[in-house]
Amino acid sequence: MIIDFDAELWLWAARRGDSWTFVSLPAETSEEIRELTAGTRRGFGSVRVQATIGASSWTTSIFPDSAKGCYVLPVKRAIRVAEDLHQGDLVAVTVELIAS
Repeated sequence: MIIDFDAELWLWAARRGDSWTFVSLPAETSEEIRELTAGTRRGFGSVRVQATIGASSWTTSIFPDSAKGCYVLPVKRAIRVAEDLHQGDLVAVTVELIAS
């Protein structure tokens, strides 16, 4: 499953000092991922993915966020620096699920 979407970069309120930055996957897509991965998720309900923003690609995991009702993708500092991204920026994201 490959998902293309646009999302705003946001900072995790619980760890603002550490600048944990995320984008939220669309709610409808998150529901499809839940159905596809039922019973095969990893720790914390995570799902392995290949993510791409701009010219940068990396392997990571998406995590369910019960408060937002969707999966969230962490965007590490190296990607934000390489792509000159900042909190509040709207970014084009591609996420591809990886078989565990």
